[in-house]
Amino acid sequence: MTSGHAVRVAVSLAQEHGITVREPVVLNDSFNLRIHLRPAPIVARVPTVTALGRERPEQALLRELQVVSFLYGLGAPVVPPSALLPPGPHVRDGVAVSFHAYAEHDPAYAVTPDAAGKVLAELHAGLREFPGELRYLGPVLDEPVRLLELLDGEVEPDALAGCETRTRSWSRGSAGLPRAGRRPSMGTRIRAICSPPPPGCCGTTSRSA
Repeated sequence: MTSGHAVRVAVSLAQEHGITVREPVVLNDSFNLRIHLRPAPIVARVPTVTALGRERPEQALLRELQVVSFLYGLGAPVVPPSALLPPGPHVRDGVAVSFHAYAEHDPAYAVTPDAAGKVLAELHAGLREFPGELRYLGPVLDEPVRLLELLDGEVEPDALAGCETRTRSWSRGSAGLPRAGRRPSMGTRIRAICSPPPPGCCGTTSRSA
């Protein structure tokens, strides 16, 4: 999947729902592709690198939409799914897409560690009431296994074996981590609180996006 193909799919889906898109702008292209569907206040999110580690990346998008919608309903500082069209997830031509509201970026606003920690604690507290399933360390444990399967035959056997050994070691070690009273915050992308994301980035705090 190329970035151009992903942009075309996102634009096509938006237009089918009556959204006028004249100038799609790629805000960020790293683990996920984020596209501002200008002039509409909508950001399309397309898993790219992260899709390699997920057999069905649309499931991760669905969980993210559910979690962010729940937190937004609590008044948490997250960017909500778009209300201008069905947020998804949509799947077309092998591309999974979700749609979020666009949030203006304030480059002059700096998030302090204290403020980030406070918001992070609030988000975790809110997620304790989340009614859906949030698998404990699911992506952390599952995605490396799939990525290693994709690397079979692509890297030196010794290097692959070393990665597999370290992955098994991490899996065994994580089994002993405390779980009581904790709910994972998967899908909220709250790590962006500590490092300001690109303008209009979806799924992050409204002040830092």
